[in-house]
Amino acid sequence: MVKGNIKQLLLSFIVVMISYVPQAMAHTSPKIVSVNGTISEILAGIGMESNIIGTDITSNYPASLKSKPKVGHNRNLSSEGILALQPDIVTGLSTELKPELVSQLKSAGIKLVLFTQTYSADGTRKLIKEVASAFGKPSKAELLIKKLDGDLAAAAKINKGSKPKVLFIYARGTGTMMVAGEGTQMQQIIQMAGGANAVTGFSDFKPLTPEALVAANPDVILLFSSGMDSLGGAAGLMNVQGVAQTNAGKNKRFVTMDGELVSSFGPRLGLAVSELAQKIK
Repeated sequence: MVKGNIKQLLLSFIVVMISYVPQAMAHTSPKIVSVNGTISEILAGIGMESNIIGTDITSNYPASLKSKPKVGHNRNLSSEGILALQPDIVTGLSTELKPELVSQLKSAGIKLVLFTQTYSADGTRKLIKEVASAFGKPSKAELLIKKLDGDLAAAAKINKGSKPKVLFIYARGTGTMMVAGEGTQMQQIIQMAGGANAVTGFSDFKPLTPEALVAANPDVILLFSSGMDSLGGAAGLMNVQGVAQTNAGKNKRFVTMDGELVSSFGPRLGLAVSELAQKIK
């Protein structure tokens, strides 16, 4: 009789433990390494900043992310730096992680949660929803999207006049200068801000040439703030061959913006559109 009672108690204890473990697992707090600035910003926006134990160097918003350990640039990562942080999850964009890195992380037992990004307002809404859902915070997405929609509505009222031709130049000194063509996030945000991309006929980015610059004849030249600094400011840009011959050069219409803000297509997209629209109108 005693043996039977003990056996029954043991069975009851096992049943309790089996039902308890999944609940405990569901409430564990995953350690996350985020290797994309937009994903990091969304994670912070849905209340998971404390779970982030490391980021890539593009993850700088909110500013508190700057103090997180850095694992390098998202397009040139090594598994060693990531694995040293002992994360449960590595998250980012599938287009930015090299196949060999993905294989190494999976072999080490790291869970990969990767997303794709489309450079549009709908693409940003979709990404916010997908990230929030993947990390168990679907209701938090609605708050971010509501704020985004309000910002975009305000931005749409700013520039309703003529469409200035805007040329985006990615610069890292005069030795590295590229212009943004069709299908890039820079073309998309220029259009959302009421401008027109000054160059067409090619996709992605291509090297800037004086001939192409003069032919494009932009009304406005847009650079990242860091890019303008690398050229030595507006005076340095004016020394770039061809700039002085454009409408932008003749009128000194040079616009700079924070690179991560204007190109990330994250929760602050509406704010980025508003700022650019104000600057180019």
